[in-house]
Amino acid sequence: MPGGSAVGEQTVARASESTDLGLGSRLSQGARLRFLNRDGSFNVRRIGLPLYRSLNPYHALVTISWPRFYGIVFIAYLVTNVMFAFAYLACGPSALEGVPKSGDAADRFAHAFFFSVQTLATIGYGKISPLGFAANALVAFEAIVGLMGFSLATGLAFARFSQPQAKILFSEHAVIAPYRGITGFMFRIANERDKQLIDLTAEIVLTRREMVNGEWTRKFHTLPLERSSVMLFPLHWVVVHPINEASPLWGATAEDLVTMEAEFLILLTGYDETSFQEVHARSSYKGDEILVGMRFTDMFVPGGPMVSVDLRKIHDVEPADLPPQPASKTLVRT
Repeated sequence: MPGGSAVGEQTVARASESTDLGLGSRLSQGARLRFLNRDGSFNVRRIGLPLYRSLNPYHALVTISWPRFYGIVFIAYLVTNVMFAFAYLACGPSALEGVPKSGDAADRFAHAFFFSVQTLATIGYGKISPLGFAANALVAFEAIVGLMGFSLATGLAFARFSQPQAKILFSEHAVIAPYRGITGFMFRIANERDKQLIDLTAEIVLTRREMVNGEWTRKFHTLPLERSSVMLFPLHWVVVHPINEASPLWGATAEDLVTMEAEFLILLTGYDETSFQEVHARSSYKGDEILVGMRFTDMFVPGGPMVSVDLRKIHDVEPADLPPQPASKTLVRT
């Protein structure tokens, strides 16, 4: 597809009344890459800033996975003790009383290392003790480092535990299925955690390439939903955009969704019932991830004293007969 000039695209973007979420119409010049990954992370890379300006250690340590967090803590703990062990050895062979003088270098390092472990954690078994001003000063400094380090690790762990996060399970595919005599764009979500979400709101923005005044540009359309929010979210929710004559999807085919490089950007906002803090979840569906002429199968489990849904079926679909569709819309606008 031919790319339009930068001036023309900027003029079209200013004239557009649709919301672009800060992505901009210049993205129409790029390859067919998705903007929002399925896990909610943005498929965006920013370059040109120095590392010290772009790096936020607190944010990184709070948002990384638990295995990586504990791995960083363990490596920092190990490196700190190794550095102090070498520092104790640098104070001289008589700096640590209780270390055998006849041992080799590896044996002396091991004693200095485990003495550092005891000092850093303020354990102090008493078998080995510092001698001289240099060794005692180093012990005092390591004690401060240990107190600050363990306080920092504890604070980060508490921040990670206390930070509410929405764990939303999205269906692998969205579908275009029959809906009240017409069709509807649908996807299915469920809460993966036991804690409840309340006042959950969904918003869908369709972004696609369109021909405007003879130039290809990327347009953004906010899709109205059958129901944009639910007060309670204990089971699952099929989010539906009715495809009527006012919908930008009216008459669009599966081939159109791929040709126009369509992507459905999804934002969910709700409140964690435990902390009553706002939480968010994001995902997206590309045009080739939309199943046309399919519908979701039933997830409810019949019988039993409680209402039950089988979350293993959240991705299951079955064929469905669509009502007659109008001719596909032209992508050219004047």
